Parts: sequence; C-alpha cells; structure tokens
Amino acid sequence: MSNHLITLFLDLNSYFASVEQQLRPELRDHPVAVVPLMSDATCCIAASYEAKAFGIRTGTNVKEAKRLCPKLRIVEARHERYIDFHHRIIAAVDTCIPVEAIHSIDEMSARLLGVECQEVRAVEIAHNIKRTITEWIGEYVRCSIGIAPNQFLAKLATNLHKPDGLVVIRSHELPQRLFSLKLTDLPGIASRTQRRLNSLGIYTVEELCALNEMEMVRLFHSVLGRYWYRRLRGEQTTDAPTHRRSIGHQHVLPPKLRNDVDAHAVATRLLHKAAARARRLRYWAGRLTLHIRHNHQPGWSAWTRLNDTQDTLEMIQALTRLWQRRPDKLPQCVGVTLHHLTAEHCVTQPLFPQQRRRMKLCAAIDQLNVKYGRNVVYPATMHDARDSAPLRIAFRSVPDPRHDL
Repeated sequence: MSNHLITLFLDLNSYFASVEQQLRPELRDHPVAVVPLMSDATCCIAASYEAKAFGIRTGTNVKEAKRLCPKLRIVEARHERYIDFHHRIIAAVDTCIPVEAIHSIDEMSARLLGVECQEVRAVEIAHNIKRTITEWIGEYVRCSIGIAPNQFLAKLATNLHKPDGLVVIRSHELPQRLFSLKLTDLPGIASRTQRRLNSLGIYTVEELCALNEMEMVRLFHSVLGRYWYRRLRGEQTTDAPTHRRSIGHQHVLPPKLRNDVDAHAVATRLLHKAAARARRLRYWAGRLTLHIRHNHQPGWSAWTRLNDTQDTLEMIQALTRLWQRRPDKLPQCVGVTLHHLTAEHCVTQPLFPQQRRRMKLCAAIDQLNVKYGRNVVYPATMHDARDSAPLRIAFRSVPDPRHDL
C-alpha cells in the first residue's frame, strides 16, 4: 500500500449552472436549472445548489422542477460558453500543478510528485487551485477537490463534501474510512450494479471490503474484481485501455419540428454529425441504430448493418431505410447511434474507385466545415434542420467547436 498521497482530483460543482451564475449576476443566489431547450417536456441537465435544495437534480423533468420550486429560473444551455470556461479553468489549474488527465467537462486530475505527496503540501496546492479559479474565473465557479493514494479514491473524495469541499483520504485509514458510505457512493457502482451485489448478499461497503482478492474476481466475473480490491485499499492500478463502443446524438424536437418531414431532416443532421465525428476519431462503423420517442409512449428503435464505413452518404441511405419502418406517430425526440466501431488501422481500405472517391469527398467536406464554419457543406436532406441539434456536451466527452458540427 502506498505511503503517500498520489492523486489530486478536481470536480467543478454544478458546473453549467455555476457558469451561468457567474456570467449573469441576476441569477446569483437564486435557484437555477439549465435545460437543453425551453420546453416543459424536457429535463434539467444541471441545477444550482439553490435549486438542489428543493430536490431538483440532473434529469428532473422541467414541469416537475417548476412544481418543486415555483421561483426556479430556467436557462437554456450555452455549451460553447461551458467549453470556453472549461479550457480557461484548465489553464488556471495548470499554473498551480500540471493537469495530467481530463475526465469530463467538469472533472480533471493531477499527479502529485516528490514533496507534493506530503499532505501539508498537497492541501496547500488544493487551496491555491481554489484561489486561482476564483481570481481567474470568478467566485461563483467552485470546485471540490479530493486528495488520495489513487485516482479512484481521490474522485470518491470529491463527492464527500460539496460544494467547495476539500477532502483527504489517507492510506492508513483504509479501508475502514469507507465503511460509512453507501455502495452507490463508490464511483462505478450505480443502481443496477448495486442490485446485482445485493442479490449476492453484499449490502454495504464494509461487506464488499471484507472479500479477499479472489472473491472479488469471482464477484465481478473478471480481472476487474482485482482492480476493485486494490483500489479500495489505496493501491495504484493501471486500467486496461478502453475501446469506444458507439458514437451517437439525440435531439428533443421543438414543437414546430414534430412532424415526419422535419424529424427526418433532424435525424439526418444528427447522422451527419456522428459520421464526421467518427472520421475525426478514426473509427469505421458496422451498425446504425435509429431511435424515436413519442409523446407519453414507449420509444421505438431499429438497426441495420453497415459495411464498416465512414461514408456519410452510405449511412444516410441506411437511415432512410430505417425511417421507412418507423411507427405512424408524431415524434418527440430522435436519435442516431453508430455501433460496432473498428479502429481505422484494423479496417481494410475500400477497393473500388467509387468508394475511394466518396471517402475523399467526405474528408473534403469535413475540412471545409472546419475551415469556414459548421454546415458550409452538408447533405441536402438536412437543409431545413441545419441549425437544429446544436453543439452539445456529452457526459464524458468535451467537444471541440472547430470540429464537432
């Protein structure tokens, strides 16, 4: 077990809402909810701590949020501003300690080295980070910082005191320090995993920590159990590299677009974005799924195979075939997902001249859109929806406004 603190993890508190409060003084100290569009049918994607006091959380339906807090201020998301603040915050933290990894739009971590591993120095760095963010960004953008022997525990520590917390988890306190937590307090254990653990007789963190290493491996049916055993005791672990499984986008349709023609145009727009993103990440797709949700009714989805492609035109043809199978109901939300992704170096390149020309055409379109702005060139079928589905920030992905359409 490590005798030193190794990782400093930073989590920005109620990030989207706090940025809005920093930019708009009239929102400060008021309950604020950030939404993807101004509609009671959608849900909150962020809530200020003043709003959280009323029980409003990420995912709360807007209509329900208004019922919980009649004075709630509803703000439409401005993702470009959140990305801009993200990069400014990274620059601020970098003046205190080099940022080693970006985990999401509101999470980052740094590795402690040498005397930085000593608790007094690590805490001093954390306070310096908080002070610098206040000076560079503003007093309404706050963060919680966790310091621990590994990244897993440092991230966990950020959730133990919010907002504006600073928590240190020390090696000699482990694993007993964790026994008072709920299973779902542990990063990586959500309700589904909790139910599975409960079915196996594990109801508390103490019971989880009581398992030996081989019992953990059997519990998780893989080497992941060994990682869990070591992380909970403060040891450093190196995770196996992950492979991206899908690329997708979805969009809640405003009322004026809730018809077949406009919804199809929006779906094409989403696919145009996903295909460009796949090319930028150097992935080829082997399957396309179309999702449609209707008002107050279960959603519908269907999929079709692709021939390991990056070709937007081929994907649009596949989308059109799926669209013809859709239910005869007015759509409320549409989404597209590219699955069965294969890294470019593992794919046999197109053999036929027409296929190669189409790939060159897609690359040229991407370059033009990056150089001259989004949607300079686009498929004609998305013409009426070219301004729909604007830039969005995924849970663990920070888009680049220069490339993400």
